[in-house]
Amino acid sequence: MRVAFRTDASDRIGTGHLMRCLTLADALRAAGARTRFVCRPLPQGLGELVASRGHELVVLPAGTTVAGHGGRLPPGEAAPAHAAWLDATQGDDAEATLAVLAGGGDRDWLVVDHYALDARWESRLRARANRILAIDDLADRRHDCDALLDQNFYADMHGRYRGLVPDGCAMLLGPRYALLRPEFAAARAVLGIRGEAVRRVLVFFGGVDARNLTGAALDALDAIGTDLEVDVVIGATHPQHDAIVARCAARARTTCHVQASNMAELIAAADIGVGAAGVATWERCALGLPALAVAVAR
Repeated sequence: MRVAFRTDASDRIGTGHLMRCLTLADALRAAGARTRFVCRPLPQGLGELVASRGHELVVLPAGTTVAGHGGRLPPGEAAPAHAAWLDATQGDDAEATLAVLAGGGDRDWLVVDHYALDARWESRLRARANRILAIDDLADRRHDCDALLDQNFYADMHGRYRGLVPDGCAMLLGPRYALLRPEFAAARAVLGIRGEAVRRVLVFFGGVDARNLTGAALDALDAIGTDLEVDVVIGATHPQHDAIVARCAARARTTCHVQASNMAELIAAADIGVGAAGVATWERCALGLPALAVAVAR
């Protein structure tokens, strides 16, 4: 089976879309699939991470226009709310993606996880993909897909996508479809019962944390004046990387983990989490970690 992924990561987008696609790609590759990622230029270390997992990575050129503009839209149709995340028009991105998927036969599946892409892009990519899986959280635009995955919990999960997907589209909705790495299932199987006392805090605001909420959390912990054990997780491209590393080194009972590969272990060891909502929410839920969660994206 041949599977392609179209997703991005950046200071504006964050890393969650790429990381959940990588989780799915790892499982598919373990089952024998050939996988290719198609992305705009990625933050430091992420391209290497994709390649280190055995996936092919094709980097599209950095865009210079704003998605959905430049006269590309049919009359009366608006651009997706997050169109600017693409840094290109949907038409240009579709043509570039078609070009890098040419040769060697069509993909059995194309997985698209991008708030700036909708049914217009997906319809054009059917020339290179037998089936399309759209991963979404927003339910704010139409999709031309054979399956849709939304791992978020809503009272009316099916109703949110009414009229936004084709008839017969397979709907994979709710946390039971959360894209979590196998390490979380393994940690859950041996997880003990947490006591009421809080002794260890996990601080994690995502792989980018452009607003340096990590620093704000450390400020708050300093103001409280506790003697808690603190694990701080940041990405390699954190805007205050050196300052955070130095601050943690100088702070008692505090450890900084850069580009951590043992998140399940860190979550299981913590008594409370402080960090971003989004993909990390389901990681914490899987291991029963209470958290102060902050919405860092709209």
